[in-house]
Amino acid sequence: MGNVVVWAVWVVAAFACIGSGIAVVSFSNPFYSALSLIGNLASLAVLYLLLSAEFVAAAQVLVYAGAVMVMFLFVIAYLGGRADAPWAGSPSWQAVGAIAASAALFVEVIVVLGLKTSGRLSHEGHVGSAFGNPSQIGRLFLTDHLLAFEITSIVLLVAAVGGVILGSHSREPETQQ
Repeated sequence: MGNVVVWAVWVVAAFACIGSGIAVVSFSNPFYSALSLIGNLASLAVLYLLLSAEFVAAAQVLVYAGAVMVMFLFVIAYLGGRADAPWAGSPSWQAVGAIAASAALFVEVIVVLGLKTSGRLSHEGHVGSAFGNPSQIGRLFLTDHLLAFEITSIVLLVAAVGGVILGSHSREPETQQ
């Protein structure tokens, strides 16, 4: 019975992840896209919980769905209705890119399912007891992946400063000529 519940939660979380991912790229309003991205990140956290990665799931919710998405929503609100004005009228290259990425992901899923059913992916790897615990993840963040961790912080800071600069230029009074 417990296995059925796990599969049911997995199916619901997987469909929520796919649905919210499609909603992110299909909404024309950036505010609704950001809210859909929060839903996507939350459904990914549920999938992490099913993998017994509680720390990663909590970090996913707190860091990405919490802090980063709040920053995105503030920038979107600061820019106002002009946030998507530069691309108004011609998002065709974005639609083509989204369709190509979706097709690539679909092909990957089909290949993995084909390999799994043929038995080529039947060998399980050994996962130690320290895998996924907070001390192991903290050690990896602060030793092997410190540069990537800090670069991500700088990129988020630059994004926030860029949003403020874009917002300040859009709020300047227009001069009459």
